[in-house]
Amino acid sequence: MHPLSPAAAAAMDFSQNSLFGYMEDLQELTIIERPVRRSLKTPEEIERLTVDEDLSDIERAVYLLSAGQDIQGTSVIANLPLLMRQNPAETLRRVLPKVRDALHVAGVEMQLTAAVSFLTILQDESVSVHTYAHSFLQVILLHLEHRDAGVSNAWLETLLSVIEVLPKDTLRHEILNPLVSKAQLSQTVQSRLVSCKILGKLTNKFDALAIKREILPLVKSLCQDVEYEVRSCMCRQLENIAQGIGTELTKSVVLPELIELSRDEGSSVRLAAFETLVNLLDIFDTDDRSQTILPVVKSFCEKSFKADESILISLSFHLGKLCHGLYGIFTPDQHLRFLEFYKKLCTLGLQQENGHNENQIPPQILEQEKKYISVRKNCAYNFPAMIVFVDPKNFHMELYSTFFCLCHDPEVPVRYTIAICFYEVSKLLNSGVYLIHKELITLLQDESLEVLDALIDHLPEILELMSTGGESSVQENKLSSLPDLVPALTAAEQRAAASLKWRTHEKLLQKYACLPQVISSDQIYYRFLQRMFTIMMTNNVLPVQKAASRTLCIFLRYNRKQEQRHEVIQKLIEQLGQGKSYWNRLRFLDTCEFIIEIFSKSFFCKYFFLPAIELTHDPVANVRMKLCYLLPKVKSTLKIPADKHLLQQLEMCVRKLLCQEKDKDVLAIVKKTVLELDRMEMSMDAFQKKFYEKDLLDQEKEREELLLLEMEQLEKEKQQNDGRPMSDKTFEKKRRDSKTPTSLPKSLPIPVPGSSSATPSTSKEIKKSKLIRSQSFNNQAFHAKYGNLDKCTTSKSSTAAYTSSVSGLSKTSMISLTDDSFRTRNTNSAPSSFSSNTSLPSTSRGTGNSVDPKSSGSKDTQPRKATLKSRKSNP
Repeated sequence: MHPLSPAAAAAMDFSQNSLFGYMEDLQELTIIERPVRRSLKTPEEIERLTVDEDLSDIERAVYLLSAGQDIQGTSVIANLPLLMRQNPAETLRRVLPKVRDALHVAGVEMQLTAAVSFLTILQDESVSVHTYAHSFLQVILLHLEHRDAGVSNAWLETLLSVIEVLPKDTLRHEILNPLVSKAQLSQTVQSRLVSCKILGKLTNKFDALAIKREILPLVKSLCQDVEYEVRSCMCRQLENIAQGIGTELTKSVVLPELIELSRDEGSSVRLAAFETLVNLLDIFDTDDRSQTILPVVKSFCEKSFKADESILISLSFHLGKLCHGLYGIFTPDQHLRFLEFYKKLCTLGLQQENGHNENQIPPQILEQEKKYISVRKNCAYNFPAMIVFVDPKNFHMELYSTFFCLCHDPEVPVRYTIAICFYEVSKLLNSGVYLIHKELITLLQDESLEVLDALIDHLPEILELMSTGGESSVQENKLSSLPDLVPALTAAEQRAAASLKWRTHEKLLQKYACLPQVISSDQIYYRFLQRMFTIMMTNNVLPVQKAASRTLCIFLRYNRKQEQRHEVIQKLIEQLGQGKSYWNRLRFLDTCEFIIEIFSKSFFCKYFFLPAIELTHDPVANVRMKLCYLLPKVKSTLKIPADKHLLQQLEMCVRKLLCQEKDKDVLAIVKKTVLELDRMEMSMDAFQKKFYEKDLLDQEKEREELLLLEMEQLEKEKQQNDGRPMSDKTFEKKRRDSKTPTSLPKSLPIPVPGSSSATPSTSKEIKKSKLIRSQSFNNQAFHAKYGNLDKCTTSKSSTAAYTSSVSGLSKTSMISLTDDSFRTRNTNSAPSSFSSNTSLPSTSRGTGNSVDPKSSGSKDTQPRKATLKSRKSNP
């Protein structure tokens, strides 16, 4: 045997010394556990806390308030509003006296609970105002001067709410008359502070004569109080008093007090006087502003940099309102001085930055820098008001450099605030909005997602202003001069996708639905549409996937090229509707719902009806369940008698579900869906009175879709007739023209497929007029908001029958673009494109062909290929 090592021998030492060591450790553990044992309730304590279960709520409350502990009494007071709702008479007679007695010796927690409960009883209107004043008002007044400031403030908030509902006589006898003695100098500071706030509230309850006779003497006395806290508190109540006494008394009584308080030795008093003057500017006339208020404001601003930074914070916050209120009385020199003062505040603290580590900076310097950040944030908040102050025409000369600094500020709160204001700035600049193109790109590329989230709230409106130059009747898209926009938008989406803030990502994708308004169809197809596919296929957040799906449908709705539209439709069907993952098939049904909302009924029936109902054979119960919920909307897209064959196939699928469904949850939903489908009334080809608005809206959507096809065909004919390649200038014009509007001119006739073939002797002049019409249609201003796609222009034209069909896809021609803002299609990164001989499954209205039910689906896990036959329309 090998001998033990010294370490092992020491580890296995069971000598007497080591055993004593173990015992000491056990004793320490026992000492640690002793407080836990002591915290347990003894049988006597448990007996004392136990309440008879047979007692009623009122009796239990009385018992606990009389003999219970503080925590039990607090629980009773918290439930006092409930007792008042259930039995107000008994609660007032038996419980409320016990509550009064308990509050005399109650602690802070019980006092705060009582203040909240009394306020809740008032808001619930459990008793009349007279009864409330008789039962609760004296209790509230008694505890207003509690030694704890938090308790006193809680009771004061309750009293201020009670004052709103009390009658004048009660207010005068119970509150105003005792207030005369409470506001005297002999009373405590807390009592006088409470008096100030009550006086500010009472002025809204009495007429001007009563205020002048009974309240204003107390106000003047408190404005001259020896304590700066009281003077400051009373000064902040002068705004409420001024609104109650009217303009004349305000000018003769309140204004002199404010001017005197603005020269007070206490900085908090001067600050309160300044803020009150700014808030009352609308009351005073031009003479008072120029002769009395303006000198005070000038003096306050000049001394602000020498005073505490808190004064600068308040001044920067009110500066926009101040400049707006004094606008028109400034001399040119004063106007320039205030503008320079604002510019100085916008860069306050930036000159003191250094390369020291934050841990090495003294705490007082860090606190000062935080105050400077607040000042610059307030300046960003007031920037739209300063644009009005200098006139938008002078923006580039006077404020552009300041705007640039705010957009590039090193602190996120400042950039966040200027991002919120960006839309207001764009509206004010109007035709000069092009001046801030670069700042829009800067904020889109900001490293902070908070800044991006603030900017995208109004991103559609901002981009529309950018594209139209702030004018509603321009004929040219001005975003062509901003080549960095598309890369910035794509980078912003990728940055949001890489973060954990999926709500920002979802909102960004929703706002991207406005892009057909502002950039070309080709740019959307190559830079955004493929990205929407990727998000739908790979993202793990359901709201993000749905946002991408809806935005993709809008991109498809306004795509200008039929070949690209067919490719997108084919990808939706093959990669989602027939995908291996049941999750993708669920997203396909979401997409079908968006298609029904955005496109015409004929479009959905032509491309998506059969692939959707084929999912009744899906092997996953969740997919079949979701389809059952969608079936009523699917049926609403059919028109009788043109879609009778589709209705038959829908009924066949539902019948199979009823007969063959084994999942009990799906079967229950199928039965409910069948009842709903039976109650639905079918839409007819001809207009019906009950469906008139819906049919008219659908006709408008269908007309826009047909017009897109006609415009594309006319442009192809024109290009072929010219016989020469497009120049860069022509290509740029064509790229601008590829934007599709959402609104149509009411006088535009409805194009009927086949009408051109009926007149083979069409002249070149007619084709030329059609092309001019299509270009004028394309160049219209795009005012309708992208989200209101279901609101279309009401048309007075007659209904046109939709008889066109798509027989198949022609060979896809790859377009090579040299523009930096375009991206060449890459088969490695983007989803694979389709072969040229693949045809789209389509159904044409008026055809009676049906699909073989045996080949409509299978329950294997492999991707199911569509076996639906392509139908050609009758000639």
